[in-house]
Amino acid sequence: MITKEMKKGSAELLILSLLSARPRHGYEIGKLIELRSKGKLQFRIASLYPMLCRLEDRGMIAGRWVEKPGERRRRYYRLTGKGRRLLQEQRATWKEFIAALTQIVGMENA
Repeated sequence: MITKEMKKGSAELLILSLLSARPRHGYEIGKLIELRSKGKLQFRIASLYPMLCRLEDRGMIAGRWVEKPGERRRRYYRLTGKGRRLLQEQRATWKEFIAALTQIVGMENA
């Protein structure tokens, strides 16, 4: 079972990773997290948007409003240079963390 604390610790990495491919709006980010985790990870809009605002305030992402004919106005977020550097750091840290966990709880030690 994935706990709230596990999600909280990885939320920033998830958002930055999804924005590394291309700009996305908040609803799309939430749906992609749910889809790619096969429903195991879900973020409520009420918690996702404050995370996006915090990342934007810290200069990791930049948002801009986009209006398309026939659609409602949406705020698209893109990764900044500072955000790309943070993503690289977080991916390296996450890799080390997973390797350490695997050594402790992995099947090779059973």
